[in-house]
Amino acid sequence: MKKMGIECTFVDQNLSEEELEKYFKPNTKAVFGETITNPTISVFDFEKFAKLAHAHGVPLIVDNTFATPINCRPFEWGADIVTHSTTKYMDGHGISVGGCIVDSGNFDWTAQKEKFPGLNTADDSYHGIIYVERFGRLAYITKATVQLMRDFGSIQSPQNAFYINIGLETLHLRMNRHCENALKVAKFLENNEKVAWVNYPELESSKDYELAKKYLPNGSCGVLCFGIKGGREKSIQFMDQLKLASIVTHVADSKTCLLHPASHTHRQLKDEQLIEAGIAPDLIRFSVGIESVEDIIEDLLQALEQI
Repeated sequence: MKKMGIECTFVDQNLSEEELEKYFKPNTKAVFGETITNPTISVFDFEKFAKLAHAHGVPLIVDNTFATPINCRPFEWGADIVTHSTTKYMDGHGISVGGCIVDSGNFDWTAQKEKFPGLNTADDSYHGIIYVERFGRLAYITKATVQLMRDFGSIQSPQNAFYINIGLETLHLRMNRHCENALKVAKFLENNEKVAWVNYPELESSKDYELAKKYLPNGSCGVLCFGIKGGREKSIQFMDQLKLASIVTHVADSKTCLLHPASHTHRQLKDEQLIEAGIAPDLIRFSVGIESVEDIIEDLLQALEQI
């Protein structure tokens, strides 16, 4: 993104409003967060960040992939734009690739016109229109569709759209099962002597338990993370013993799957860099599927007994 002239400032979302204030710059254009972070499974404080973003005249953009619209509706908590990786729960079966942008139409792009020239000045590539004047509340999503999709070539194939539409039909049923299974798995892991720690928002021991009750009262997601006593090597050894769960980079699927970021997606980073990025070297991301929870727990138990 830096090569495209876009800079990102990463912050600890647990910082106070006063501490977060200092990270805003004159050229800050947006605040971006995840309803539930991947892979650390932390819960986003919508109201805190919405207040900060709007005080600085920028939109709050939220990735709602893990919670899905079934368990969280970010617009109701102050978000302006929501994104989803539809490859995950919305598809639900790992058979398609997709993403979507949903615009609330609530953000005023004209309040600080100098921050958003792409919406407030004429687009010579599209008949010279000024999006905010021509489309009003629909300015952002219209520009994203007619100009940016055209220029970047972002388009989903009809077949992938078909798969995702089928997945959406059962999303409300699957999310309920994912959350139900994940809580049982989290409680099992929390009580196993070979497990060092567990993080799942619906556990009372989670630091985000109160945020989850506020923003995710009907459930969070089917993804949790935990660490094995003995660190990185024990985590890898444990994963190799699993039979039902699959080791894959994919997540949020009907089938149970898991990933050890330190030895997979983030293997290029040293332990110090992992910790700086908020990822413990022993962290295992466990995506609980909709299989029988007794079978999932039995698989975990037999793997733990072998390390």
